[in-house]
Amino acid sequence: MKYLLLTFILVFSGCSTKNYEHTQTKIIIIKSPKLKFADVAYLRHNEEKIELEIFVAGTAVEKIAINHLICVSEGCMSKSNFNQDYLHASYPEDMLQNVLLGKSIYDGQNRVKSAEGFEQKIQNATVDIEYKVAAHLISFKDKKNGILLKLKDTNE
Repeated sequence: MKYLLLTFILVFSGCSTKNYEHTQTKIIIIKSPKLKFADVAYLRHNEEKIELEIFVAGTAVEKIAINHLICVSEGCMSKSNFNQDYLHASYPEDMLQNVLLGKSIYDGQNRVKSAEGFEQKIQNATVDIEYKVAAHLISFKDKKNGILLKLKDTNE
């Protein structure tokens, strides 16, 4: 019986272990209709998943986990449902993960290389986005929908 219990613990604890290849401490600002934070966050990721743990006054207040779904304290949902509830319904499904990792959005539309990274300006009937990625700063601002997301390295 104890071997069965030991086997059970080993098998299921191995599945719950989170192995992230990259962990970074960031100063984060998020302003959207449903999210408002300005403090420190840990950004952890590997090839398959991303986790953003947000702190306010030293206390973890929100964890956003992204893989095939996006999970927040209220539960897990599809990426398109997350965009609809937390950001804007017209955003591509991979918008949040691309911004968090400093990758191009909207399939690289209007991407202009800069000295330290790149910039994108996207304007259409539903968005007015200025997105900048530099060595130590990621800045996403959608003026039309009142959404701001900034991530800055803490060592800069």
